[in-house]
Amino acid sequence: MKFIGRKILCFSSLALVSLCLLSADSFAQKKEEKPKPAKWGHIEITGDYAEGTAAPGIFGELTETLNKSLERLAKAEGDENLVGVILHIKQPAIGLGKLNEFREAIARVRGKGKKVVAWMDEGTTKDYLLASACDEIVVPESGSLMVVGLRMEVTFYKELLDWLNVEFDVLRVGEYKAAAEPFTRVDMSPEYRQEMEAILDDNFSEVVRIIAESRKLESDQVKELIDQGPFTANEALERGLIDRVAYEDELETLLKPDGDERDVQIVRRYGKSRMDADFTGFAGFMNMMNLLTGVDSTPRKTRTPKIAVIHATGMIVTGKSTTDILGSEAMGSETIIKAIETARDDDSVIAVVLRIDSPGGSALASDLMWRALEKLDKPLVASMGDVAASGGYYIAMGADYIYAEPGTLTGSIGVIGGKLATEGLYNKIGIKTTVLSRGANSGLFTSSEKFSETERAAMTKLLYAIYDQFTGKAAQGRKMEQAELEKLARGRVYTGSTAVKIGLVDELGTLHTAMQKARELGKIGADEKVEELHLPRAVSPLEQLLGPIDEDVRMPASLNVLLRSTAGGRLPEWTSRLPILRDVIPLLRLGTTETRWTLMPCLITIE
Repeated sequence: MKFIGRKILCFSSLALVSLCLLSADSFAQKKEEKPKPAKWGHIEITGDYAEGTAAPGIFGELTETLNKSLERLAKAEGDENLVGVILHIKQPAIGLGKLNEFREAIARVRGKGKKVVAWMDEGTTKDYLLASACDEIVVPESGSLMVVGLRMEVTFYKELLDWLNVEFDVLRVGEYKAAAEPFTRVDMSPEYRQEMEAILDDNFSEVVRIIAESRKLESDQVKELIDQGPFTANEALERGLIDRVAYEDELETLLKPDGDERDVQIVRRYGKSRMDADFTGFAGFMNMMNLLTGVDSTPRKTRTPKIAVIHATGMIVTGKSTTDILGSEAMGSETIIKAIETARDDDSVIAVVLRIDSPGGSALASDLMWRALEKLDKPLVASMGDVAASGGYYIAMGADYIYAEPGTLTGSIGVIGGKLATEGLYNKIGIKTTVLSRGANSGLFTSSEKFSETERAAMTKLLYAIYDQFTGKAAQGRKMEQAELEKLARGRVYTGSTAVKIGLVDELGTLHTAMQKARELGKIGADEKVEELHLPRAVSPLEQLLGPIDEDVRMPASLNVLLRSTAGGRLPEWTSRLPILRDVIPLLRLGTTETRWTLMPCLITIE
């Protein structure tokens, strides 16, 4: 009986073990049968997406540069765990150049087999151009589509200046060099109107082409639809301009294909870093200071081959780069030259990309930067963003290859000089000035009087000399005869699409395209690892407030720290609607230090 009992016990134990194993297998099988959720990355497109590097530390996390946003899309492109991307488009304040950068990045994500869905509650023409790069466009029932064409507005200040008894005494080389017209006329000259009409025609044609190709419509259909806009969400759906009418909270259901058992998981703030740090005690205080100053954000030097990206952004001035109390950037020749020298002296830098977003400015500063780029002695590719005109075009002349976006504003090869003569205003408000002088041209830089006859003659001679230098270097860079290039100069502005046709740039392409070309010219293998070195480095708002940690800094007024930290790094959008801020103040800043400008006709915003 004892033996039998043991046998029964052993048998019972064996059965229990088998049952447990079967249960475990069954549980594991059920667990394996449940599919992983389908992950979608959620990315907001909003703000103005400044060129260049972000400020280090915590302040850099509060804003998003163009480069950082494109990196998030690049991450989605290579993320094997991601099914697709939701782009929440919230009326970004970008130009047609940056818009094309986003469209190309979206195309690369789609090229990896990932679906991209655009959601927007209300879309302007630019929003819609961005959304049309996606697989689907979703708008809520209460939303609308404001696709109504393009509009260009130029504000003229002559009558205001007349009322103030202020004269803008200006000289120019090139009949299309119209930078001073808003201050010397009450309407457009025939030449100014001609070039602006041509730019608007080019951009409108590009809008029609993009919509027609993206939505599989005929060009004439698109033009008719634009004339019929704006549309409610349902009207846009009926006309084939969008794909679905739904609220944002319905996206999870909409993104789940029929028959797919997987849950939909939306990863909010996809690709954005989350800084979780302990700020308690002394160690916490040091963590906070590191975040504020960006100490831990300084890149470590490596021997890995690099492509340096030099960001040339803002109005061109001599000296160091700055940001004023209005949030607008000035590109200082000293800062950019130092960035060029850093790339030149770094043996790990194989090639350089010059990313330009500038309407020009100081002729002297433009030439100094051109010279530094000529001496670079490494493959150099220029990539033009929203605008690379006048001085912004000048600095591209040292490049081995030049890319522009279709909507880039470029060219404007010409020179202008002048000053605001305020003597009439002073007299009007009771201020009298007594002048003592020696030398026929001693009043060349005074702001109280207009140019004398001898000063005007001397200034005109100087401007023509600068124009000859500009056209000569442009002809050398574009491998043209100077007389041939001069016919394309005369201050005229072109879109990137036209600039390619007439030989002012080599090819249409994005910053990504330029990086690939730099890799090719630098003979970096397709499979070889390469790093990006972005220059000049950004500084934190704490540095801006307390002063420089090293000599390569941008030093705005303290008020700008508050503006940039509270307004997402830029002025509130309403400020761009005030022409006096947009047009006059940059010229005043330039006029305080320079009398010779390579500046495009006006700061053009097409909406």
